[in-house]
Amino acid sequence: MAFEFRTLQDDGYRKRIVGDPKDTIVQIAISGALGLGAFVAFCILRTRWPSLYAARKRQNSGAANLPDLPNSLLGWIPALWHITEEQVLASAGLDAFVFLAFFKMAIKFLAVTLFFALIVIKPVHDSFPEKAPKHQNKTKGDTLFLSQIDPSKRPTFLDIEDPFPTPSYEADYLWMYLAFAYFFTGLALYMTTTESRRIIDIRQEFLGSQCTVTDKTIRLSGIPHELRSEDKIKKFVEDLEIGKVESVTICRNWKELDDAMALRMSFLRKLEEAWTVFLGPRRIERSRETLPIVQPAPPSPTLHSGDDEQSHLLSGGNGSHVVPYSQPRPTTRIWYGPWKLRYKNVDAIDYYEEKLRRMDEKIKALRQKEFKPSELAFVTMDSVASCQMAVQAVLDSQPLQLLASTSPAPVDVVWPNTYLPRSQRMLRKWAITALICLLTVFWSVVLVPIAGLIDLDRIHTFWPSLAHVLDLHPIIKSLVQTQLPTLVASLLNVLVPYFYDWLANQQGMISQGDVELSVISKNFFFVFFNFFLVFTALGTVALAPSDFGNESPRETANKLALSIQDLRNFYVNYIILQGLGLFPFRLLEFGSVFLYPFSLFGAKTPRDYADVVQPPAFSYGFALPQNILIFLICIVYSVLRSSWQVLLPGLAYFIIGYFVYKYQLLYAMDHSHHSTGKSWIMVCDRIIIGLVIFQISMAGQLALRSAVKRSLGIIPLIVVTVWYGYMYSSSYKPLMTFIALRSIRKAEHADDQGQSIRLAAETRSNRSSGSGDEVRDSGLYFVNPSLVAP
Repeated sequence: MAFEFRTLQDDGYRKRIVGDPKDTIVQIAISGALGLGAFVAFCILRTRWPSLYAARKRQNSGAANLPDLPNSLLGWIPALWHITEEQVLASAGLDAFVFLAFFKMAIKFLAVTLFFALIVIKPVHDSFPEKAPKHQNKTKGDTLFLSQIDPSKRPTFLDIEDPFPTPSYEADYLWMYLAFAYFFTGLALYMTTTESRRIIDIRQEFLGSQCTVTDKTIRLSGIPHELRSEDKIKKFVEDLEIGKVESVTICRNWKELDDAMALRMSFLRKLEEAWTVFLGPRRIERSRETLPIVQPAPPSPTLHSGDDEQSHLLSGGNGSHVVPYSQPRPTTRIWYGPWKLRYKNVDAIDYYEEKLRRMDEKIKALRQKEFKPSELAFVTMDSVASCQMAVQAVLDSQPLQLLASTSPAPVDVVWPNTYLPRSQRMLRKWAITALICLLTVFWSVVLVPIAGLIDLDRIHTFWPSLAHVLDLHPIIKSLVQTQLPTLVASLLNVLVPYFYDWLANQQGMISQGDVELSVISKNFFFVFFNFFLVFTALGTVALAPSDFGNESPRETANKLALSIQDLRNFYVNYIILQGLGLFPFRLLEFGSVFLYPFSLFGAKTPRDYADVVQPPAFSYGFALPQNILIFLICIVYSVLRSSWQVLLPGLAYFIIGYFVYKYQLLYAMDHSHHSTGKSWIMVCDRIIIGLVIFQISMAGQLALRSAVKRSLGIIPLIVVTVWYGYMYSSSYKPLMTFIALRSIRKAEHADDQGQSIRLAAETRSNRSSGSGDEVRDSGLYFVNPSLVAP
């Protein structure tokens, strides 16, 4: 009986562990064809549309010193490779430098692990073929077989005797799991530590040599009512004897003014549109360097010299509007009367000009108004050292009062959030956190059918007719089990981050840099928890919940360990699709090109056309989480059977991604909001989490094979990894948040001796994409644009 039961499982188990090579070949063929077509299209269009594919090089002053890439088909690749880290730092800033440093570290780690996977791990696994373990999941045939046995005599999974007894020497190969778990963990922690030290040195040297307004400014929050004035705050800070105060900007409740400015902009756009319609279409020659159907702003219509926006917009140089005699003036409908039930058509130009004039008068009056001060202020010190002493110290004896932190750049401040009460910001934060927890359950439900498509046996359970069709058509079966799940998962990983980005912007954070870090955190939580952990669990329980709920914790752990092994082919196909298939489309900027005609269709005014041709924005919150996830997937599978099948496409993924992102960050895409490399802290924290998951997975794999002592040998490794995470948090994170006083003094002494260590002094850190931290409107560095905008 035992022999028959084990034989029924053995073939299916081997098929799931080894996988069907045809599925991977189909995935490589489809992804390679898509990627190659997109790559060739990019190489051809790159020189024809420099306004899109070299937008940052042409428009951003920080990228002006970058070398011009050759116009040959592939000549840009070696030229891009030879761009040094110093040039990346000077041109794109610390965030881009840290982002590319993660890719380089991942390439080094995966190259080493792939080498040992091919030289040691694969030969050992080939020498000891996998047999179905005693605790393997029951298949449909197993259930039918056991149903014919007397329930009182029916064997359990733990009682079934192995029909293929394992020789004593065969168990020795399981020590490989333990040894490589320690080796790969040590390698990852060593690379993380080494790279962190290098990034900290560069960051401290880079920021220590800066002396901008941003670097000298404190963001002071929790200001009590009795100190809410510029003079009192200045006196309070100077009484601490940490330095002199240059200026103080206390944030006030400018909501009425901000709303008026937003309404004024809507009137201005409608007035511009009305004038454009009235002047009629004009013949405009297209620039051959732009996209094929773009129309630049009309060259002749301009404002009168010396006039402001009260003058007629889009008027000719002579002040007269020459239009066809039959061209009617545009009209607009206005509603009036009780409950706005009546309407009439009026001249649109006159109506919006009058609206604009009245709004200007209202805004001028509001700018003279004294608004209620809030609990937040920006305090600019006389030196960077004084600022750093303030932000690294406890200023007040009361909790949550007079808290000093580093300040964002003036152009990075989200001014409408500066006057939100702290209680409202906390309420928004916790409400959005609760919403994300609810969404986690929803995404898990969405992933159930995707998990069910991976295993044909599960399709047999819920949709026998579909399973029968797939059995008769191997190619369709391969597409359904490889292409469809990876495509749906990829689509979900593209769409959900946009929603999480919107949620992050509703939390009331003070700066766009904080919003970007929040987007990274939220999107990583989605892709790691839902797409990896929950998806792995669903790979075990999907379509078979009754078996899962009636088993012991040990059997459940064994099934989860088997699920990780079973899902290897899915993750291999996913990495291949992302690397070979979709990375070239990122390089091609397919989304911008595809949406361009639709954006152009609605453009009417010169302002609209200028918005259409703006370079696309690069978001670290969208790009970084998925790359970290793929790196962690490679770590988790680095020692398992056929691990090279995961590590090889993973290595190719990061090599291709390095070139794609390096080109986009330096030449093509705008990235205006910067956090001075703080995303590296998030990368390292999540690598440590991935290592713990990897170690738990190794312990489960050893326990699955009844190697209990080896499984227990993983426990010290988990303890060491958690301890390292605690030590990293206390030792390295402060240096990635603040500027050391020694770095500041070192830069000052070097300047005094004529040996400046400032990296790329001519371009600064580019933290504001050339728009400048040094905003000096009305004599103030930090000022709400609504107060000073013309």
